[in-house]
Amino acid sequence: MISLGIDPGTASLGYGVVREHGDGSLEALEYGVIRTGPEAPMPMRLQKIHRELGELMGRHRPDRAGVEELFFSRNVSTALTVAQARGVVLLALQQAGLTIAEYKPNAIKIAVCGYGGADKAQIKEMVRLLLGLKEAPRPDDAADGLAVAITDLHSYRLRSLDPA
Repeated sequence: MISLGIDPGTASLGYGVVREHGDGSLEALEYGVIRTGPEAPMPMRLQKIHRELGELMGRHRPDRAGVEELFFSRNVSTALTVAQARGVVLLALQQAGLTIAEYKPNAIKIAVCGYGGADKAQIKEMVRLLLGLKEAPRPDDAADGLAVAITDLHSYRLRSLDPA
């Protein structure tokens, strides 16, 4: 099973592609960020996100995707641009026919670290350990994308065990 995890953003969108093997072990297939420059008009930035996500999905053919939900910000302008990026992400994933799950930031922290108040350093270190990486993934947005994919795979497995 392969999951594509997305940490939405307009300037820097983090992603992680993680495979879960039959024995439950996890492997990072690719991670990174899609960057868009603030000098470009918003429609062009959103188009770049859509195009690069399509290319990423073409390379890895994920079975499903997880997307971090929007964390309400006091900065309404930032929240609106992130919401636009999330919309483009959801559209691209839906167009690819993926099953999509959305996760609150605290749920991701609990799934990866066991603690909803975990900080960035703790998340990066747990992602490193869970994926058997030599170094913590960088930048933070990429680590967050991997954390979303890990959360998605674990959540999917738990839901598939539920007899209800």
